[in-house]
Amino acid sequence: MAPMNQISFLKMHGLGNDFVVIDSRGREAVTTPAIARALGDRHRGVGFDQLAEIRDSQEADVGLDFWNADGSRAGACGNATRCVAALVMEGTGKGRVTIKTRRGLLEAVRDGAMVSVNMGQPQLDWADVPLASAQDLHRLPIEGDPVGVGMGNPHCVFFVEDADRIDPAIRGPEIEYHPLFPERTNVEFASLIAPDHLRMRVWERGAGVTLACGSGTCATVVAAHLRGLTGRRVIVDVDGGRMEIDWREDGVWMTGPTAKVFEGAIPMEWL
Repeated sequence: MAPMNQISFLKMHGLGNDFVVIDSRGREAVTTPAIARALGDRHRGVGFDQLAEIRDSQEADVGLDFWNADGSRAGACGNATRCVAALVMEGTGKGRVTIKTRRGLLEAVRDGAMVSVNMGQPQLDWADVPLASAQDLHRLPIEGDPVGVGMGNPHCVFFVEDADRIDPAIRGPEIEYHPLFPERTNVEFASLIAPDHLRMRVWERGAGVTLACGSGTCATVVAAHLRGLTGRRVIVDVDGGRMEIDWREDGVWMTGPTAKVFEGAIPMEWL
């Protein structure tokens, strides 16, 4: 633990989707929008796609809150959940843990170097995503014919001929703030390689272009299956590597590696 006038943290990533993890078990939460923005600044702070703060929980092994780099809250973050699950399993010796998030109670398991988390069933009602008005999620009235999916956070999934030729930074910001999404949205661009294989790139709400997005990968496989493009178990190649998504009866399971990068402490006066 760092002294009381410092915030200690751990830098982790899952397939290049990087996080600052703050362990606040045994104390009040410390993250505020201003702290999230300061730590998230890649030039003047630490830099991250999301910040994950570990909390005490009476319902699960731990609780978990998510923040975006722009200081906004995130309801779900699959890769951060996997990273924290790996951390908790390492500390407790358990091979299976539960994590309480705004998305609900999530179960995570370890299999060798891989960590899997059940992200729950997708939200496939327009009000749950949420959208601003009643729409057919299979065919949203946006140029490019995207699919809308909720995974505890909103997603807008476009299927394109070649995702490698798409720059998410060009269209992503426009779609993130589309009036159809009152809470803004994550934006995915995916192309079909095979019925069990997709290529996906992503623009994350509040973070921008990222190397991977766990909930976005889940949403993309759900959308692809609903469109009849894939089965329910799919390999997805993202900019940072490869993930496996399996949409089962009990929820959408995502599997991939996790990594610890370094530990550090930030003086409160800097914040």
